[in-house]
Amino acid sequence: MPVDNPTTIGMIEGSKLGKCLDSEVRTIVRHPMRIRVRHETAYHYEHPAAGVIQNLRLTPRNHDGQYVVDWRIEVSEDCRLSEHEDAFGNITHSFTVDGPVAEMRVQVQGQVETQDTNGVVRGAIERFPPSLYLRETPLTEPDLAITTFANDVRSSAGSSELNLLHALLEQIKEEIIYDTDPTHATTTAAEAFALRRGVCQDLAHIFIAAARSLKVPARYVGGYFCRADNVVQKEAGHAWTEAFVPDLGWVAFDPANGMCATDAHVRVAVGLDYLGAAPVRGTRYGGGTEQLTVAVLVDQAARQTQS
Repeated sequence: MPVDNPTTIGMIEGSKLGKCLDSEVRTIVRHPMRIRVRHETAYHYEHPAAGVIQNLRLTPRNHDGQYVVDWRIEVSEDCRLSEHEDAFGNITHSFTVDGPVAEMRVQVQGQVETQDTNGVVRGAIERFPPSLYLRETPLTEPDLAITTFANDVRSSAGSSELNLLHALLEQIKEEIIYDTDPTHATTTAAEAFALRRGVCQDLAHIFIAAARSLKVPARYVGGYFCRADNVVQKEAGHAWTEAFVPDLGWVAFDPANGMCATDAHVRVAVGLDYLGAAPVRGTRYGGGTEQLTVAVLVDQAARQTQS
């Protein structure tokens, strides 16, 4: 991988970040990773739809450790993309397509340069105080099982809030099996926890529900994850969480992978839950049965160049 502009990062002695940061005082040189993303959503309608309205949260922003090199959105139908910001500061694009529409494709692609910040999120747009992210939603409301689980984790984690969050991360990773079959977009944290199964969205909702039950502000993050095992084709993006730690700020935890977010994560949108950060939401008029196909490719740009 070509190396441009290596960044020198000073590490912090005895850091409160625990497993996110190295505990020794040292200066290390880290080179940025360049990640290429292609995300296509295709719609096929049983009967031509009379019209389609869509709202997209598919565009990442710059912040510490993340620089958008290039990014574009293409819609197969003739329409005008209008760019806005939602309440959380996410970049959104909306469009309307007049029918008849038999099929439609929305594709985003681009490259993002990332730097490992040891899970700490800085330089992002913050529209609300952390206390807002204590608010429960139907998808993240904790039931008795989740609150009992969270309190058990707290009792064994000690007084450090960061240690608590790491312990919560590890326990969810250990107890919840990653499984794409039993859950869907509207599965709640309580339902997924009872099943002890789910996808990254479900694990994120469980983490958020448990953290909020312990009075720790937590939020949902949607984006992409570049896997280290050379698996680049996926059927969806990725989801993880951020929790607020006093005197430190927002720290990103990925329950599906049992780790803090690294330079392999591309952060796109945040919200109270999946619905607040959903990559695509919309409505249509008519059309009968809809067939939806999603194809996502996430890979290191240099590896693609070499292949």
